[in-house]
Amino acid sequence: MQNGGKINSERLREARLFRKMTMADLAQAVGINKQAISQFENNKTSPEPMTLRRIAEILKFPYSFFVEYDFPSIIGNTYFRALYSSKKKDLAAQKIKAKYLVKTYSVLATKVRFRKLNLPDFSAIKADAIEEIAMYTREYWGLGCAPISNMVSLLEQNGIIVGEFATDSREIDAFYQYYEQNNLPAYCIVLGTDKKSFFRRQFNCAHELGHILLHERYSDLNEIDREEFRERENEANAFAAAFLLPAKTFGDDVSVFPNRLDHYIELKKKWNVSIMAMIMRANALGYLSTNQYSYLMRQMSTKGYRQTEPLDDLIEYRHPRALKQTVKLLLTKGNMSAEDILGLFVTNRFSISANVIEELLDLEKGTLSKSNDGENKIIEFPILKS
Repeated sequence: MQNGGKINSERLREARLFRKMTMADLAQAVGINKQAISQFENNKTSPEPMTLRRIAEILKFPYSFFVEYDFPSIIGNTYFRALYSSKKKDLAAQKIKAKYLVKTYSVLATKVRFRKLNLPDFSAIKADAIEEIAMYTREYWGLGCAPISNMVSLLEQNGIIVGEFATDSREIDAFYQYYEQNNLPAYCIVLGTDKKSFFRRQFNCAHELGHILLHERYSDLNEIDREEFRERENEANAFAAAFLLPAKTFGDDVSVFPNRLDHYIELKKKWNVSIMAMIMRANALGYLSTNQYSYLMRQMSTKGYRQTEPLDDLIEYRHPRALKQTVKLLLTKGNMSAEDILGLFVTNRFSISANVIEELLDLEKGTLSKSNDGENKIIEFPILKS
């Protein structure tokens, strides 16, 4: 083993959380007691090789994964909108998955050149001037005041890591994590695969960008109260609205018929933002009276638009492309086989299995792994006809 004869206890804990297993779950599956798992994870003792092999099989991580030494790293804040309503094991699993997504990015970056991180500097702008920050970001990225056609691509083009995998929770449809390895910062936005509205994804991306630009990276979110957390969520929402719907140009459009629901349906085609978000933005900008706003909200409920809006099923869903394209590029033009790519992870002391990479990058099953369907089947040799 590479770390003084002991296993990497942190990785054992992370792999267990990745699989959403409790210590008791893992202990029962391995056939040992819960206290033994606790001692392994707290670096008190190390399992025997055969026990570790059994743990690796159950967690579906390679044996070598648990005996490698990690590079120094820091996980900063992870912003879940459903921080207080989601199950702790769901949050823990997604936090680890985001960390492993960034580590996967770092491994692939040894072979390809990704876009450099390109975030604006707001030192000359007040921290609470959200409208100004949103407009400055647009100017910095050369967007002007026009509608944004693809937020996912915009984030990737500016060096933000965007992933997409199943969160297995209705409450978690997107989140952001700050991660640092070898003093190199990485901003990671994860999008859930179970939300099928392009327009909602647009706002989710802008919301997480708001957290990246507005909020500190290191403070412990578990130490702030619900009110302060809700305030940060409201600030991220305000940034998303201002970034996607600039006050002047969107205001000019909405001012024509601000109290007509059909008008927002037409504007949705142009601005690529949900009707609900546009109504709320119009209200915040002062184009709606209190009564008009309430009337539009009632109409949204009556027509069932709070669940599914018009056009939601007509616009193509946008997916992250950078990481998936990297794997395909290495396989096609990089003269690398699936085994070569997995070897790259071993070389960089992150020996995860092919199915984990496929899950993290939302790759088609079998891209890096071979089907195991026939592993346990008895193959009968053909009999010659007499």
